[in-house]
Amino acid sequence: MKRKKLSKKVKSKSSSILKDGKSKKREHLFSVTKKDFEIQAYKGSGNGGQKKNKTSSAIRIIHKESGAVACSEQERSQYQNKRIAFKRLVSDPKFKKWIKIKASESMESQREIKKKIELTVDLMMMEKNLKIEIFKDGKWVEV
Repeated sequence: MKRKKLSKKVKSKSSSILKDGKSKKREHLFSVTKKDFEIQAYKGSGNGGQKKNKTSSAIRIIHKESGAVACSEQERSQYQNKRIAFKRLVSDPKFKKWIKIKASESMESQREIKKKIELTVDLMMMEKNLKIEIFKDGKWVEV
């Protein structure tokens, strides 16, 4: 008898719970993907002998827009060095500054969009654009 494996897909939503128990959804201002980075593998230097000279386990990651660079060659595994290099890149002052600039640009553009929407709504709600009717004696009558 074959057993069916049940799997549940859980979609995670970024949210935070406020003090009153209500949740507040977070919006992503921007995203950083693998395309934004240049990842280079190279042969490490220093002690380690023949094995280290043959394998390309050292990693250099360059974030093109900010100019931040991080390297790691301390582990034997390229995967582990990549993780370490990304952690170093995220803590780089150039990258942190770039994130702050990008976030402020995104927030500013969202503010501008909200202002435009508010202006449009205000224009549409002017008296000359409104038609007010009441239901009187089974018919709609303009006031």
